[in-house]
Amino acid sequence: MKRDIGDLAIFGGSSAFLQPIYVGRPNVGDRARFFDRVNWALDHQWLTNGGPLAREFEQRVAELAGARYCVSTCNATVALQLLARAADLSGEVIMPSLTFPATAHAFRWLGLTPVFCDIDPSTGCMDPALVEAAITPRTSAIVPVHLWGRPCAVDELAKVAADHGLKLFYDAAHGLGCTSGGRPIGGFGQAEVFSFHATKVVNAFEGGAVVTDDEGLADRIRALHNFGFTQGRVSTEAGINGKMTEAAAAMGLTSLDAFEETVRQNKANYDGYRSELTGLAGLKVVDFDPGERNNYHYLIVEVDAAVTGVHRDLLGDVLKSENVVCQRYFSPGCHEMEPYRSERPVTLPHTERLARKVLALPTGPTVSREDIRRICDIVRLTVERGHEVTRRAGERVESAVAP
Repeated sequence: MKRDIGDLAIFGGSSAFLQPIYVGRPNVGDRARFFDRVNWALDHQWLTNGGPLAREFEQRVAELAGARYCVSTCNATVALQLLARAADLSGEVIMPSLTFPATAHAFRWLGLTPVFCDIDPSTGCMDPALVEAAITPRTSAIVPVHLWGRPCAVDELAKVAADHGLKLFYDAAHGLGCTSGGRPIGGFGQAEVFSFHATKVVNAFEGGAVVTDDEGLADRIRALHNFGFTQGRVSTEAGINGKMTEAAAAMGLTSLDAFEETVRQNKANYDGYRSELTGLAGLKVVDFDPGERNNYHYLIVEVDAAVTGVHRDLLGDVLKSENVVCQRYFSPGCHEMEPYRSERPVTLPHTERLARKVLALPTGPTVSREDIRRICDIVRLTVERGHEVTRRAGERVESAVAP
């Protein structure tokens, strides 16, 4: 246990962890079952092109998402692009800035213009009233993000989209297994996109999917993700290669097998962090609606430097010195990054304020209760003596640059 700030590794103490502990460690599941699936694919020599494992994965994702159709893809960025192309989007697409840059980049690569909208600071998701204010004659779609698995204001956003005749597609990269109003994320808007990147609650090494109740939209996406081929191997339009391989589907199915246990462990970790950190002035563990289902894949804290005396970035540096590698999900916002900062300058006060506070701490099945206790011990010491930590860190920097 670290009793004094001199015990912190950043000031010369011993690291709390011998090996780095990361945010986003893969949820692998039963390795033997994974290899059984891969061996089955190898034995049958069907490794891609919509094989049996990919089709099974799509069926299971659709069931979990409460959607009729699922088209698996090589990653979620490509899934967003396929969806945009299949829906014939043009002009401007309204989206939050508080998201991973792939949300914006996917549309910009197609020649569309991301228009960033500010958030409701209480949820981190787009404010429907501000979405409506951002609509112009060039707007073709609204693309909200269920941030950290917290659902957007789906009813209000649906009304805005309907009132203005716009497409409504959700980036649900964080949202598998979560609900809004008791309904699974995956069934809102005209379509939703999931990510199965290695860091997600269900991983397929790399992978993504579009889920929808629109049969025509699903059929077009399925053609586009296979070079535009439809029945009879005839190309009807210019498509790309966006398919999920059988090896990726094998990993996705194995990760899905472990999904309920992963969520259980995530929830236990979430409860552990809350127990350790609740009541710490200036630090808040981002909560989830107890009336909804969540995958608890993200453990987010907000650090109020005005209260703690220590900035979120310095807390991150302190933890990194202890071999706890955190992430700033998501900071800076996309509108503060290139190329968007130069092309379309905009001020989003709620986004900017929250982005400067948030820090993701390690969780998942590989993180133990003792890991959490040690991490929280470091966080508590740093925050409770924030002014002193900040002063000493400043002196350390000055000493390092002195001639």
